[in-house]
Parts: sequence; structure tokens; C-alpha cells
Amino acid sequence: MSDSSFSWSGALQRRTFLRVAGASAATASLVLAGCSDPVSEPVAVTQNVLRLGSGDSGLLNYLYLLKQLEAAFYQKVVDTPPSDFVAGDKAAFDDLRDHGLTHRETLRFVLGTGAYDVGFAQPLAFDFSTFVLTSRAGVLTAAQQLEDLSVAAYAGALPLVAAPATVALLAKIASVEARHAAFIRDLRTPGTFAGNDVVVNAGTLQSVSLAKTPVQVVDEAKAFFLPVVVAAETLPTA
Repeated sequence: MSDSSFSWSGALQRRTFLRVAGASAATASLVLAGCSDPVSEPVAVTQNVLRLGSGDSGLLNYLYLLKQLEAAFYQKVVDTPPSDFVAGDKAAFDDLRDHGLTHRETLRFVLGTGAYDVGFAQPLAFDFSTFVLTSRAGVLTAAQQLEDLSVAAYAGALPLVAAPATVALLAKIASVEARHAAFIRDLRTPGTFAGNDVVVNAGTLQSVSLAKTPVQVVDEAKAFFLPVVVAAETLPTA
């Protein structure tokens, strides 16, 4: 990966852009550490069905689960990178992995005893068999799918969160996710930033991230959780 600039800015370099996201991730962790909103008791997997709960606690568990998925993906790539990664790719994915771990642990801390996996003997495993991770193109395609899904998940979840402090905190993570998505797109096609498949740019909605409901996101990601089935129907819808 070269240090060529984004065509839309002429100033920020790819790694610089990603490091700014890293600083935002660290800031989110520090601020989230001061959040004391109460959460509900932990939920559990029964008969391979994972119920995430309801209210703000359920939404936090939902975003925590997605962050675990994302962090596990980046860890897998870092552990076994494709042979055709170009110069700088490994370092970039190290950064993406580190940001994912920061967000994952932040959400785990905020949830406390309300985290869905607080009583698990082993962390939930994820199935990435639908991805082709043996080539750079396959890895970048997979990364874009996960990052775009994450951005859509935050855009859809934030309006459903009741506590203003939690909204502000999650918005910090959402902004980092958007930077990641843009970064991956530029790696795939230098000079790009966002696509019309993920950005609404019509009428009164100018450059707004496409939002997806928790039910839509869980349905799109269900293959990654098998054999566990994630039940999202108890999460807020309005």
C-alpha cells in the first residue's frame, strides 16, 4: 500500500487517515469508560439461540457482537495474510485490528455484567467460510462488506438508543467505522471514498450513510454466527 493521497483531499495520506481514526478510537474508549448507564442482566445462548436483550443494553450487546465479529476477522487476516498483500497492507490491517480490539473492549467494559458473553467459558466463534481470504482482492472485498455493514448498523441503531450519553459515545465509534469503510474502499480502488450503494445523496438526504435496522443487519450477517442463531426481534425498533 503506497502513501499516495486521497484524490478528494489532496492532503491526507491513507495511513494518516487511518491513524486519525485510531486517535478517535482511543478517545471513544476514554469517554466510554466514564459511562455509568445501568445495563440489564446478561443474556445467554440456549439451544443455539442467542438473545441479545432489549433497550439500550440489548443495542449495546448487538453492537458488541458485531465488533467481536469484526475484530475476529481482522485478527484472522493478520495471523494469515494472503501472499499477494502489497507493501503496507499488513501494517494497515494491524491498525484496523487494533482499532477493532479497542472498540470491542470498550463496549465490553460499558456492558459490564450485562455483556451477553459474561458467563461464557469460551468466546463465541465466527464462521468466515463464505469469504475468500487467500487473496488480497478477497480480503479487501470481505473487509468492505463488514465495514459497510458496521456503518449501516450504527446508523440504524443510534436513533434507537435512549440515553443521550450513550448516543454520544457510540457516535464516536461510528465515525471511526466510517473512516475504516472509506479507507478500505480506497485500497480496493484508489481515488474512491464512498459509493452510492452505501451513501444516500438525494433530496433532503445529502451524503447520509445508508442505515439498516438490527433485524436487517443480523439477517445479513447470520452466516457468520452459525451454528448459533442470533435473535434480534427483542431489540428496539423505534
